[in-house]
Amino acid sequence: MPGVIVTDPPKAGPKDVEALAGHGVATVHEALGRTGLLGSHLRPNQRDTRVAGTAVTVLSWPGDNLMIHAAVEQCREGDILVVTTTSPSTDGMFGELFATALQRRGVRGVVTNAGIRDTAELRAMGFHAWSAAVSAQGTVKATGGSVNVPVVIGGEVIRPGDVIVADDDGVVVVPRERAGEAAERSRAREDKEAATREAFREGQLGLDRYGLRDALDSLGVTCQSYEEYTGNGS
Repeated sequence: MPGVIVTDPPKAGPKDVEALAGHGVATVHEALGRTGLLGSHLRPNQRDTRVAGTAVTVLSWPGDNLMIHAAVEQCREGDILVVTTTSPSTDGMFGELFATALQRRGVRGVVTNAGIRDTAELRAMGFHAWSAAVSAQGTVKATGGSVNVPVVIGGEVIRPGDVIVADDDGVVVVPRERAGEAAERSRAREDKEAATREAFREGQLGLDRYGLRDALDSLGVTCQSYEEYTGNGS
């Protein structure tokens, strides 16, 4: 089936993207009602990094990176490249040369549920990558695919122009129409967590702050001394 390269898809607004960049993946995921997480199999190639950007999506055949070359032309400043394959693949589809081309265009990183390589070089360049695998296995450039079409990773649909937020904890997608709402909810969640953090520093227990003692009671969880539990204290 022929592929397609879609040009100039709608994107989330830059202000909303930058607002989301100030929040961690876990916060955004929770703020969205625990949706949008692309799965625990995507791991960062670097540490202590958080980025957000608008998705440029790539659907490739396994072991073939032709469509990544096609996607580079569609990338703009502030984008994040999102690459998946038509069937599972761990081949190293993305490396230093792609990163060099994308960095020149202002792309903030790559997310793929296939493999990457040249990992040391990527870290040295400061180009951020999240992948399902690291592999030196090379690829061919022989099969058509698509750019800027909806793709699926970890059961979540990523459309071109949606917001990708990625950090040490993983990757989350925010639908472009909900970017502003997600930023507001994330900020409110962080304000709430800041108050909780201060309460914990002052010695309050989560059991009391979250009203969990009643929950334990309703579940039949009892509190016993060691002597009561063992029956004889021995």
